[in-house]
Amino acid sequence: MSELKVGQSASVSRSFSAEEVKVFADLSLDHNPIHIDKAFAERSMFGQRIVHGMLVSSLFSGLLGEKLPGPGTIYLSQSSGFKKPVFIDQEVTAEVEIVGIREDKPIITLKTTCFSADGEVLAAGEAVVLYRPS
Repeated sequence: MSELKVGQSASVSRSFSAEEVKVFADLSLDHNPIHIDKAFAERSMFGQRIVHGMLVSSLFSGLLGEKLPGPGTIYLSQSSGFKKPVFIDQEVTAEVEIVGIREDKPIITLKTTCFSADGEVLAAGEAVVLYRPS
């Protein structure tokens, strides 16, 4: 863990298509019409379909396991607050930043944030992970 430092960050940007939202709805068994029914969503407070918050948050999992800290990372906990909706085909950037490294155990705390293209915070939270690289 000596190569890891507080302040290090990694990010990824992408959008979620209507088909990806449908697949996630099927996998998660969350068929809330706000996500998959265009007519229902148009009558909602958002005026259109929104991406599942947990689908957006799944970007953090990819970052943790693939980029920072990287392969060998195991989730211990994740908190997430959803500040603004993410819409179908809206580009978002997910970022993780190391905010703490335990000296006595291979445990790392990271700030997790999802931003819109114009920099608005869409989701924010914290991940705690166990990091044992191979």
